[in-house]
Amino acid sequence: MGEDRTLLIIWHSRTGASEQMAKAAARHENARLIRASNVTTHDLLDAAGYVFVCPENLASISGEMKEMFDTHYYAVLGKTEGRPYASIIAAGSDGEGAQRQLDRIATGWRLKRVADPKVVNFGAQKAEEIWAEKTVPPQIERECEELGLSISEGISLGVF
Repeated sequence: MGEDRTLLIIWHSRTGASEQMAKAAARHENARLIRASNVTTHDLLDAAGYVFVCPENLASISGEMKEMFDTHYYAVLGKTEGRPYASIIAAGSDGEGAQRQLDRIATGWRLKRVADPKVVNFGAQKAEEIWAEKTVPPQIERECEELGLSISEGISLGVF
């Protein structure tokens, strides 16, 4: 595990949905919330587990999230094995492409998925809908908060 029991919530957002969901997942004392572009290798190595939160863009994870993985991939390879992770994807339709891509990267880091993928479909299909600021429904925020809390508790209890 990482040096401490911190759950690192890494996020990227263009229209607010992923940021809102990441902040909800981080509403507990053992969470650390960092935008993907600000993550360091040290942050990744010190964390005991991860929640990755981003939008699906053109059937892939967002560019900023992909850049975070690309930047740190080799620096953490072989050093994060077995750590727990979960994901939250803000999608315009199905989110499956982004989820598959994220899972393949996590498999390369040999992380352990500890919660079902959470894909939130906002149904945005037209340009003006896609680029519009999003508001996450309260129930979805609660589900994201519960996801973060359950993983954090699992880390604290040594379940993961």
